[in-house]
Amino acid sequence: MNVVVIGAGALGAYFGIRLSEGGANVTFLVREKRARQIEENKLAVKSPQGDYTIKKPQLATDAAEIDQADLVLVCVKGYHLEGTLDNLKKLVDQGAHVLPVLNGIEHISYLQDKLGKDAVIGGLSFIIATLDEQGHVVHSSDFHQLVFGPLHSTQMPICKRLDELCKAANISGKLSGHILYELWKKYTFINAFSGVTTAANLPIGAIRKHNSTFLIVEMILQEMRTLAKAYHTEIAADDVEAAKTQLLNLPDEATSSMHQDRRKGLTLEVDHLHGGALRLAKAVGVDMPYTEAVYGLIKPFENA
Repeated sequence: MNVVVIGAGALGAYFGIRLSEGGANVTFLVREKRARQIEENKLAVKSPQGDYTIKKPQLATDAAEIDQADLVLVCVKGYHLEGTLDNLKKLVDQGAHVLPVLNGIEHISYLQDKLGKDAVIGGLSFIIATLDEQGHVVHSSDFHQLVFGPLHSTQMPICKRLDELCKAANISGKLSGHILYELWKKYTFINAFSGVTTAANLPIGAIRKHNSTFLIVEMILQEMRTLAKAYHTEIAADDVEAAKTQLLNLPDEATSSMHQDRRKGLTLEVDHLHGGALRLAKAVGVDMPYTEAVYGLIKPFENA
């Protein structure tokens, strides 16, 4: 399979390296600064699942340089998605399918509008990873799951090909027949976890110590469940309880990636995640007061 990875941060680099390790022909479509770093230091992953290095990674800075593409993994932050469109259109014109590995839901319809409904597959991931000073991936969790599935019946062949590739690669791949449910379930968890930790500027342990603060987490979970139902996806009460249990059992120092970005003074995905939920809610007449309050508290730090 000819795979293009757009966004060679920790997420994109990790899955691109693993797919290359599994035998895929992987090209990393990156900005010039990142290309120079990779050319100098190679691409490598350090992981509990095994280390691996690509000594001569295939790089491109424009999709026009890529001759063949079957699948494009889009692994950028939500606020960078618009900047990928020109390259995505070139690759889709070659016949490639697009697998966005982003949190949230709003980007699915956005990409479908820009690229065509047949082109966009549903996907998400579960992984904890970062880049070190050399631009190498440091994978610090036991899990590295890539979940994907068709949003249109014509996409099943490419999804099955990716499923076979994941089995050959060092990746926990999951081909889901209910990918919208998987997307909404993760979105529900992420908006509660990232929203409250970022707004409070505290890790989960400090939030759990105060019932009134943890109540906000619970209310956002319920609001997201209501929103998902309005979009014809049923998040069960057991799913909400499982998310709550997971948050109660995380290590005290655990926090969300958006909170980590706030600590570092980086741009935050609050408009993509919580803003996206509020726009979807407005379109169907759903009230989300707790989500709206958290969004308002985070917004001043969005471009810090």
